[in-house]
Amino acid sequence: MGWKIENDFPKEIKKYIIIAAPHTSNLDFPIGILAKFIKGVDIKFIGKHTLFKPPYGFIFRALGGAPVNRTKSKNMVQALIDIFNENDEFVFALSPEGTRKKVNTWRTGFYHVAKGANVPIVMAALDFGNKKIIIDKAYYLIGDQKIDFDHFHRFFKDIEGKNPEQFDPNFHKNI
Repeated sequence: MGWKIENDFPKEIKKYIIIAAPHTSNLDFPIGILAKFIKGVDIKFIGKHTLFKPPYGFIFRALGGAPVNRTKSKNMVQALIDIFNENDEFVFALSPEGTRKKVNTWRTGFYHVAKGANVPIVMAALDFGNKKIIIDKAYYLIGDQKIDFDHFHRFFKDIEGKNPEQFDPNFHKNI
């Protein structure tokens, strides 16, 4: 497909969160899944529960997914912290935007999970402009949300999603 992957996911770290952005297209998912298999990393993800219904739900489960019903009030942050704490190895990926639509600010659940489980964050950019997936080294949170989100901003600010108008590179300013 002409895509390149820059860098590797950490091999020496057994537990971390991958934040993949920008998420502006349905193509982001299959490209991410291909990267997962090419790099040989067992990456888990969650998705809206409707994706996991027949006839195709088994495919999403086989790819490492778990359904989430976003209409039910659950403490997803604590549930994910518990999963990290209960496992010796767990790599979890998500889109911090939470949708393919343009958002002015990212959801912060991933940040609170990383803090609560004391795991680093690995940033992965889906750069359609250059047909590259760029994987950054593990980032250990400072604990000051403004400083940490400024760090994320510096990595993602020049990345071009499939639909660039749907990515706000200033997502960090409204947190």
